[in-house]
Amino acid sequence: MSDHAVEHDYHLLPPSPWPLLSGIAALVWGFGMVVFFAGVHARDAEHPSASMEFFFSRGMDMFGEGNVSNGGWLILFLGCLMGAYCMYGWWRDVAKEGAAGDHTPVVQIGLRYGMIMFIMQEIMFFVGWFWMFFEFSLYHKIRAKWNPDILDSADSYAEGFGVNAGGQAIATIDAWDIPLMNTLVLLLSGTTVTWAHHALIKGNRKAASYGLIMTVLLGIYFTYLQAVEYLHAFAHKDTSVFWLDSNIYGSTFFFATGFHGLHVLIGTIFLAVIWLRLVKGGMTKEQHFGFEAAAWYWHFVDVVWLFLFSFVYVVFATS
Repeated sequence: MSDHAVEHDYHLLPPSPWPLLSGIAALVWGFGMVVFFAGVHARDAEHPSASMEFFFSRGMDMFGEGNVSNGGWLILFLGCLMGAYCMYGWWRDVAKEGAAGDHTPVVQIGLRYGMIMFIMQEIMFFVGWFWMFFEFSLYHKIRAKWNPDILDSADSYAEGFGVNAGGQAIATIDAWDIPLMNTLVLLLSGTTVTWAHHALIKGNRKAASYGLIMTVLLGIYFTYLQAVEYLHAFAHKDTSVFWLDSNIYGSTFFFATGFHGLHVLIGTIFLAVIWLRLVKGGMTKEQHFGFEAAAWYWHFVDVVWLFLFSFVYVVFATS
């Protein structure tokens, strides 16, 4: 049967190590996040275990008071490195398959469906967060009236959304300062990536390259502005500005904007890789799904930010 002609439009892959390695990397990465954010070994002043506490106690403790020596971030960092290596190797092989002509129209449809489903699950991730955010912001006073047997410390929900531990109202970040700048940056980046895409479709590779590199630079600028915003909040965390564990608003704020910032960083790297492939001669106006996937992802990041800016920074700002 090996000498028979191929009678289908699918590309049969040879054995690949990437699914197994990616699963291992995801396991290490996920465990590292648990250790970093929550910890799996409690600190014990009476019976300390130096190695266990260093590697498995809550990694976030290093940012608190007391200058705690902690290596909980090492497992997370190792998982990130393993994940990055698997993504690089797997996507490199996919790019080689496309250059070799293995991505038939049927295969390209499958790739598109896969990217669409990936973005859909990303959307549902943020839908879950918005559900939580609206639940707390709209109904926290109602929760305060619940039976304490059902909800521990129910009365603390009464003003828990917008005050600190001392009962004082917190000052949120001014929506019309850095957040507005970030909104304009992302909207502009959406236009530049669309310009680059249309330029490539028309065969103008030079304009496509310019549009892509501008989008990458705008993505880097967005990340820089968000870092400045976080540093400002951290510098005032003990006075009037909220922080990660100051109240519900602070926790949900940093959870949402932090994960969105991570998506911006991933999208920036995605677009930078596409730009490198473009300048090296890859991507044609007839076949450039990698470019389309990056553009879809970037537009998704734009839309999520518009929702975050509208509701987190403007509508539900606590003061």
